[in-house]
Amino acid sequence: MAKYDPLHGHLRRQKTATYEMTFPDVERIIAGLLPKSAQRSEWWANETDPQTRYVQCRAWLDAGYNAFLIKGAERVRFERR
Repeated sequence: MAKYDPLHGHLRRQKTATYEMTFPDVERIIAGLLPKSAQRSEWWANETDPQTRYVQCRAWLDAGYNAFLIKGAERVRFERR
């Protein structure tokens, strides 16, 4: 299982058009720490290129969401695609 698969499963179960999570929420779901780079919006990029180095984006994109960092709040907003 990939590190961010639990996040994918969690997002697939959501029924709302937008869904916000704190970094600790995400870390609890993935049972691990987010990297320091998660504090930058680039880490939450909605990269559709299959060759991307941002493998974490597959978790939310494949669940039908785009991710947007809420700067300075250690929160991320997921919006249904």
